[in-house]
Amino acid sequence: MDGISYVDVGQGPVALFVHGVGTSSYLWRNVIAELRGERRCVAIDLPSHGGSAPRDDLSIPALAEAVEELCEELGLSEVDLVANDTGGAVAQVFAVRHRHRLRTLTLTNCDVHTNTPPEAFKPTVELAARGELAELTAAVLDQPELLAKTAFGDGYERIDDPAALVDAYLRPVFAKPDGGRAFERLLTSIDAKDMIAIEPQLTVLTVPTLVVWGTGDVFFDVSWARWLRDTIPGVREIVEIEGGRLFFPDERAAELVPHLRRFWAQES
Repeated sequence: MDGISYVDVGQGPVALFVHGVGTSSYLWRNVIAELRGERRCVAIDLPSHGGSAPRDDLSIPALAEAVEELCEELGLSEVDLVANDTGGAVAQVFAVRHRHRLRTLTLTNCDVHTNTPPEAFKPTVELAARGELAELTAAVLDQPELLAKTAFGDGYERIDDPAALVDAYLRPVFAKPDGGRAFERLLTSIDAKDMIAIEPQLTVLTVPTLVVWGTGDVFFDVSWARWLRDTIPGVREIVEIEGGRLFFPDERAAELVPHLRRFWAQES
């Protein structure tokens, strides 16, 4: 496998977790802590994130193929795929391309259709396009308290330990040669055209799908959860996490896990 890092703990049916831009497999640590006694939990670091190396192509479809590479390498089939943020876009592309891998799909707050990247995140993408984001973000490495002033401040309800998030999410990106530039390239590779292109395939996607959506998210309004329900025939239900922000799978994992257990049990 070409420079792909991942977490692989526990035994049992496989749950595969996919994070979004600027985070890593660390996003899922609290979910995995609750499930590892009953599940084999695999969480990928997407290219340029965590321990994974950058790649030339960092588009959403290319990230989906990185997930497929991991599945092929580990022999994963019949997985319960769970995704967040840009990882949700990756998961949608993965689902229409590699339906045979999936037992179920769970989407939490994520890029959907034309809301890719979301409006509230576009200023960050514009900084990346101008080549200014890497330098600004590097400043946060030495001053973790500044994290709350970035998009992370909107993604979390509260950041109790900014240094831990900086160490888990940002420092690994910048530790790589030209990692900052690769990160900028990744952000500018996120394109709604890739999501619009798969809409016809989503309309016939019958994979049992659960949508769990935080209602306090400035990036991904709950109307996009309803778009998924109205577009994907496999969607069983929408669960709303009251006041949950983008990264609620991290800070409110205890509210997500019971819904995963229930959904997986009813589809078994």
